[in-house]
Parts: sequence; C-alpha cells; structure tokens
Amino acid sequence: MTGQSRSRGGAEPRGAGRQCRSQRPRPAYPEGRAGSGRGSLPGRRAFSLLLLNLEEYYFEQHRANHILHKGSHHERKIRGSLKICSKSVIFEPDVISQPIIKIPLRDCITIGKHGENGANRHFTKAKSGGISLIFSQVYFIKEHNVVAPYKIERGKMEYVFELDVPGKVEDVVETLLQLHRASCLDKLGDQTAMITAILQSRLARTSFDKNRFQNISERLHMECKAEMVTPLVTNPGHVCITDTNLYFQPLNGYPKPVVQITLQDVRRIYKRRHGLMPLGLEVFCTEDDLCSDIYLKFYEPQDRDDLYFYIATYLEHHVAEHTAESYMLQWQRGHLSNYQYLLHLNNLADRSCNDLSQYPVFPWIIHDYSSSELDLSNPGTFRDLSKPVGALNQERLERLLTRYQEMPEPKFMYGSHYSSPGYVLFYLVRIAPEHMLCLQNGRFDNADRMFNSIAETWKNCLDGATDFKELIPEFYGDDVSFLVNSLKLDLGKRQGGQMVDDVELPPWASSPEDFLQKSKDALESNYVSEHLHEWIDLIFGYKQKGSDAVGAHNVLQYIICVLSQSIQDPDEKVAMLTQILEFGQTPKQLFVTPHPRRITPKFKSLSQTSSYNASTADSPGEESFEDLTEESKTLAWNNITKLQLHEQYKIHKEAVTGITVSRNGSSVFTTSQDSTLKMFSKESKMLQRSISFSNMALSSCLLLPGDATVISSSWDNNVYFYSIAFGRRQDTLMGHDDAVSKICWHDNRLYSASWDATVKVWSGVPAEMPGTKRHHFDLLAELEHDVSVDTISLNAASTLLVSGTKEGTVNIWDLTTATLMHQIPCHSGIVCDTAFSPDSRHVLSTGADGCLNVIDVQTGMLISSMTSDEPQRCFVWDGNSVLSGSQSGELLIWDLLGAKISERIQGHTGAVTCIWMNEQCSSIITGGEDRQIIFWKLQY
Repeated sequence: MTGQSRSRGGAEPRGAGRQCRSQRPRPAYPEGRAGSGRGSLPGRRAFSLLLLNLEEYYFEQHRANHILHKGSHHERKIRGSLKICSKSVIFEPDVISQPIIKIPLRDCITIGKHGENGANRHFTKAKSGGISLIFSQVYFIKEHNVVAPYKIERGKMEYVFELDVPGKVEDVVETLLQLHRASCLDKLGDQTAMITAILQSRLARTSFDKNRFQNISERLHMECKAEMVTPLVTNPGHVCITDTNLYFQPLNGYPKPVVQITLQDVRRIYKRRHGLMPLGLEVFCTEDDLCSDIYLKFYEPQDRDDLYFYIATYLEHHVAEHTAESYMLQWQRGHLSNYQYLLHLNNLADRSCNDLSQYPVFPWIIHDYSSSELDLSNPGTFRDLSKPVGALNQERLERLLTRYQEMPEPKFMYGSHYSSPGYVLFYLVRIAPEHMLCLQNGRFDNADRMFNSIAETWKNCLDGATDFKELIPEFYGDDVSFLVNSLKLDLGKRQGGQMVDDVELPPWASSPEDFLQKSKDALESNYVSEHLHEWIDLIFGYKQKGSDAVGAHNVLQYIICVLSQSIQDPDEKVAMLTQILEFGQTPKQLFVTPHPRRITPKFKSLSQTSSYNASTADSPGEESFEDLTEESKTLAWNNITKLQLHEQYKIHKEAVTGITVSRNGSSVFTTSQDSTLKMFSKESKMLQRSISFSNMALSSCLLLPGDATVISSSWDNNVYFYSIAFGRRQDTLMGHDDAVSKICWHDNRLYSASWDATVKVWSGVPAEMPGTKRHHFDLLAELEHDVSVDTISLNAASTLLVSGTKEGTVNIWDLTTATLMHQIPCHSGIVCDTAFSPDSRHVLSTGADGCLNVIDVQTGMLISSMTSDEPQRCFVWDGNSVLSGSQSGELLIWDLLGAKISERIQGHTGAVTCIWMNEQCSSIITGGEDRQIIFWKLQY
C-alpha cells in the first residue's frame, strides 16, 4: 500500500483483480465524528481541494481565530484554519456545525493588517495577529457538514482573522496582496501567468525533504517539480526518485506530508496526455487494475520522460506497457472478457479515472428499457454498435448532416462529445456531489436535467439535439452506489413535484444489483461479442479520424492537434485548456485498420474461475479466423527459439542484399552485390531466372501486389521494374543522384532511400506490358537528410516512415504532412536496419555499434537499448521479441521485455545481410555475405 489515500470499496473487474476507488471522483470520508442530517458525510469534515476553483492551487494554512463582533466592544472567536489559495481565502472552522467560509480574492476590496487603513481599532487582541479582509461576496459551504449548493452573501463586509503566530501576519498579508493583484488582472491568461510565476517561485524556494526517505541508505537519482493529479484538481509539489522508492511531497502538506511508492511494487507505467500536452505519467502497482497508485503531471516533458525512463529501466521484465495488439489477441481467444478488454483499451488510450476530461468510456449496449423481461437472445434488444450514438436516430442524423453540409471548415457533426467531465459527473453525482459542485461553481444541475432515469437518459441520447453521451465503466461493475442516493442529498424537485432520489430503473430490473448484473450479462452476450469490434473502430480505431470518420458519421468537434509550446498567447492557451475540460477529449487512436472480430471457442482458454460465459462465443461450426493469421503469428513467435536450419543454397557470386517471396511461397527472388536479380523455385529447388540490369550492385527488392512485378533498387541510382510473366525489364525509375539503398511500396506509392541524403515518395503504377509506353512517376514528397540514408521502413498504415543514416541518426517522419517528427542520434555508426512495432508505438533500430534501440514514437525518447558484441545487420520483430542477423552469421533471438538474448543460432559463415518472414511468421529465409540463402524451419 502506498502513501496515497485509497478507498477499500469498489467494483471488481471480473478476472482482472481489484478495482479500487481511489481515483473515482468521490467525497473524502475521513475518520472522526459522524455527520448527521440530509446530505451529511460520515466522519469528521475535512478541507478538500474540491472547495477551490478549477485550476486553483492551495498554498499554505495557518491556525487562526475568526473574530466575530457585535457592537463596538463585544467579540466572539471561532477556532479553525485559514487556507491561503491562489484565488481565494478559505476558513475551515473546527466545529462542523459552522460553515466553511470562502472569500474570492477578486471580490476583496481591502486586504491588510487589522486596524490599518481605517479598519476598526477597538479589537486590541486582534491587532497583534489580525488580518482584515473587506470584500463584496462570500460563500458558505457545508454547514453542519451537509453537502449542498453553496450559500452566497453579497454586500460590503469585513472579516478579521487572528493568527496563532502574530509574526506571520505581514508575510500572509503580502502574499494575499500579491495573489489579489493576479486575480484582478483583466485577462485570464495574465492571471494564470502571474499565479504560475508565484507557484514556481514557491517551488524553487523549497526542495524535497530527504528526511522523508524510508531508509538513510537510499541514493537520490532525480528530483523535479510536478503536480499530483486527482479528479478536477492538481496539487503541486516535488517528485523524488531514489534507487528504491518514488516519492511525491505536496508543497502544502495536503493530504499528507509525503506519498511513497516502492519501485519493486511497480508493475506498469504509462505516459499520459494532460491537457493534450505530453506531461503526464501514471504509475500502477497492479497488473490488470484500472486504478493507478499515482498520477503525476510535470512542468517539462523532459522531466516526465526522464522519470519514465528510470522506472522502466529499473523494472525487471519490463520495457514498456502492454500493446493494444497483445490485449486484442487475449480477448480474441477468450482470455479477457469484453469488460476487461475495454478497460485495457481505455487505459492504453490515455483514459484515466484521475482525469475527468479523459474518463474511461464504455458503450450503451442495451436498446430496450421498456420491456418487463430482458431477452438477450433477441438482436433487437441491443444497440447498433456500428454507429455512434449520434447516428442511431436516422431522423436526427439527417438534420445534423444538413447542418454539417452547410458548415464552414472545420466541420463537425456533433457539437458535444460522447464523454466529458459534465457527463461523467451526471452519472456519478450521487457519490461525487462535491465534484459536481466544484465543476458547476457551487450548484447542482436543474432537477429535471439530473440523472433521474435510465430510460429517460437513453431516450434523450437518441432524440436530444445535443446529447450524444456514452456510458462509464460503473454501468458494468458491481457497485450500485452511483444509482442510489444513500447520502440523502437534496438534489432538487422536478417539475412534476417529485424529489430527485434514486435512479429509476427499467421494468426488467428488480433492483440496482439486478440492473448491473443484467447489464454485465448483456456486455458479455453473444451479440456484443460479435459486434464489439465495430464500436472499438469508432472510439479507438480507424473510424475515429479522417474520411473513415466522415463515412461512419463520427465527426466530433474535438481538438486534433496536441497543444504545443508554439501557442504563445496566454489567453489562447487558457481558452484551449478550458475547452478541453468542458468538452472532453477523444481517446488516443489505438488501431489504424479495422479491428478483427472475436474468434471461436476452439482457440479459447478460459479458466474455471472466469466469470465470462463460454456459451456466449461462436459455435465451432462457425469458425472464421482469416487463415488463422494472428494465431499463427503468436504461435510462431512463441516458438521462435526452436528455429532450425532446413535448407541452404549458394545462388549468388557476392553478398545477398534482398529477399522477397511470392504469396504462394513457391518463388523466391533475391538481389545481390553481384548486380543480379535471381528467381529461385522452392518447389524444384532450382534457379529459374537470373537478370542483370546494370553492372552495379542491387541493394534490395520487393514484389508488387499481384505477384506480377518485382522491383529492385540499384547502386547505379535507379529503381528497376521487372515483369515476371514476360521475363523483361518493363520500367526504370531514374530517381536519385546516388545509390538507392532501400525501397518500400504501399498503396501504389514507392518510397526510395538513397545515399544522396534523400527519401523520395513516388506515385505511379509501372507499365503492365514490356514495350508499352513507360509510366510517368510523380514525385509526391522529398524527405531531406543531412547525410546518406542507408535504410527505411514504413509503419503498418504507411502514415509514418523511419529512416536510418550512415552517421547513426534515426529519423521518424509523418508522411501525412511530410514533416520530421523526431531526429534521434542513437547509434555511433551506420544504422543497419529499422522497423516499426506492429502498433506503431515504437521503432527498433540496429546499428554497426551492436546496439538494439527501442524508441518511443510519440516522444522520440530512447526507452530501451540492448547491446551485443557485434553489429546486428538486419532483423524482424513482433514488438516484444526480435530475430536479428549478426555480423558473425549467427541469428540472435532477443526478449525485449526481459532485456536479454534468449537464443543464439548458427547459420551463415559470413554476416547475415537480410531476413524475410511471411505474414504468418511461419516461414523464414535469410541471406548472407556467404552468398547463400537459408530456409529455416520452426519446430512446434
């Protein structure tokens, strides 16, 4: 257990471990005397950061008396604590029958020592340690410890607070005057800038208290400034990491002096976007839990990246988080329930319970909220998961599309998001009333707009002009508290006269527990298992953006680009952050191609304790697994250490430089430094063709879709197109001023790298027959480098390209804009090979220096580096394991997660220069400097 306060209640993700509620927005329930009355909280009332405004900081507190007076000589003292915040002064009385007092600094008229500037001089006791505030508005909060809308009193008033330490008065007054000046600035951007400067000054004057270390022998590795993030609020302080612990010490000592996490307990860490900036880091001490142990927001991306790198390299068997693809395979095979899978996807997509603008999003599943019985065998019971909520009602959709067509760019179909802080708290107001009051300036929503009924809410999502919200995980959990007004909150009276109380359930639910159980059964039903991938495409997948989003009627008014430091105007930045908070954020895109559906029970491996019902899966007779591609890949990589040499052939006179194979596997094409392209028959085990385009080396080759044309690149600056059917060269692209080192092809586009320091993108299709007019290739883009480019690779969607240069630099390019994203000097010599991971999150590079480097695509940070005693010339990988060819001729198998070499397999007598692996990862061919090609066999 860490130093962070965590609740013991909460839903339990079936088969995924506990789901604690420390992150869920909820009231704090400190120990002490119980409150009483409607809306009162159990336990002693405690100050909460939720009493502050959004984006406000709590700086310090002082024990004090609030001096009340009647007449000129009578006075009464209320004992309590005076909190100095960046936009307000808050007084918390010790006696819970008294309300908490909040005075906004912007409403203050005069701030000073009591008795100065004409202030009342009769109270001599207050003079020595008294602070006088004259103001025009004050809030009264939680009187008798009852959670209720704030009471406001207006008019000119004076309050006097007597500090226990009189010597602090001048310092406190000076601080208040400084913060008052900031609050009274006209522009929000200027206010934010001044308060930020004050905060940074305070942080700079303090440092982490090393006396808080758990052990005196701990060695400090890093210390920096950061903020701990909880729903709607952040708390500034100092982060410190040693060789054994991660610490956070709040500047204000709230809610406790230090939060401590033992590094050996950490299981997962995630980089997070916070306010669309790459500043967040979330740390988990469990394998499968949605609830983190701490969420930190840093002021500098480099601090975040450095801390991430240190923790990641500390963890045994850990390089980076699980990929969406790895969870996808577990889900497909039945190791994960639909509920668990959605939890993991939300986590990977930056959704966090600590950030209400990115709270986990779950789908509406059930369409029928009026029947007395819920029939999960009837498809009509379910919502159409292939459509966003806004497109479920055709009549409403047509009206929205008409508006969309008439709208200027940037167009959007829906003016509100499917998830936002307001929507989250709409569902959770009964267990998080103080969060709702914080978000809405001390008020609850109108009683008729509250979460009153499941059926009403669903109907409004179908018919409402601006309501397109989805659900939250609680609808498929085990805790019914969000449906029940157990705190007896006064949430108002509806127009019909009834008070807002418990949520009205559909007729088919006999109780809140029954409603949740049937909702869970629906989520794990056969229908949803068959169609859940369609909803994932909308929220986390390829229909989230671009033309596919337009075609799916899934165009939201969300901020696409990351808020960057290039936005200099403070007001613009504040407006942008406000929009993010109020409107919500679209999840980070996890999939760029259509998500596969769930597969049959033939491949499931369900434990006896799993709550997922195997009967919901497809019957074995309905098997459809697209040639078992994903299954074959996993099986192959699981057995990659059992690779055995099968056949070898010496077919070239010099080193083999490239290998490509026909789809049926019968014909193998190779290029060599001997300047020839050769065609080898795997069936007859004989060389069938040998073609020479020039007297210079060929550097790589590939087959175009359809297996009719082979392309090869040459050191003579050209790219050659060879017709297999006609046995002739059919086209030549004279594209570079120096040797062409590597080529790639995708969707009628050719990507060519050259020693002339460029990568060029060409559009065009070669001539279909020799002798016909040569096709004209259009140059679409030219990616300029400082030195020669030795290798390139595309990600799966061909939206990103990685290039490696002779001076050891790895470059990551955004092909949609032809711009350089990152330039990473990570090798001390030539970069031999590069490739994206299947999820496009990481790039792996190998070099003449013997290093295998894993680079984070989003940040450009080098997150892992493993070394061998010789250059690794080429490789293939699945994101976790790597098969590389070394200078000595060995094949090395690397376990990236375990940071070790798992196996060494002897193959060639010279350097391994190229590796080819088929789509199922079951067939492997290597080429080497020994002029041989070797066919390898996997042993299962």
